[in-house]
Amino acid sequence: MRSRVDAGFTLVELLVVVAIIGILAAIAVPSLLRARMSGNEVSAVSALRVISLSQLQYTSSCGNDGYAVSFPALAAIPPGATQAFISGELAAPVPLKAGYTFALAGGAGAIAGVPDCNGTPTQTAYYASAVPHLFDFTGGWSYATSQDNTVWRAFVAIAPPEPFGAPAVPIG
Repeated sequence: MRSRVDAGFTLVELLVVVAIIGILAAIAVPSLLRARMSGNEVSAVSALRVISLSQLQYTSSCGNDGYAVSFPALAAIPPGATQAFISGELAAPVPLKAGYTFALAGGAGAIAGVPDCNGTPTQTAYYASAVPHLFDFTGGWSYATSQDNTVWRAFVAIAPPEPFGAPAVPIG
């Protein structure tokens, strides 16, 4: 008589392993989603800071002391220069970057300025905002900035209004 050796796992052992993997995934996935949302928020704030710096460069070198009120105006290469004021990822009329939708317009109380070096109209103030594409999934805060070079945030699914209301908090 030969003895038979059973090799392998029983069904109960496999179910225990699958249950453990399921528990670990249930713990890890929310943390991963929060980390991704935080990364999107940091990216949005960084992009608004880039927009503010680009507006400062634009107004002093090409804007004739006026601000651009559209992303394509900031993305246009000035005469005699080799690059635009903002990168291509923000050059669309309504850019979508890292789960946020960006907007750029004339600020509160803005009046028409002198056309820039490319012949594009300018204004005396600007307002840029970043709103989560899917609120509380791609981001939990909406951000905005203007010519005062401060980034503001509000826990709402729309851009903080200008002038910023009480729920908006400056972050730098």
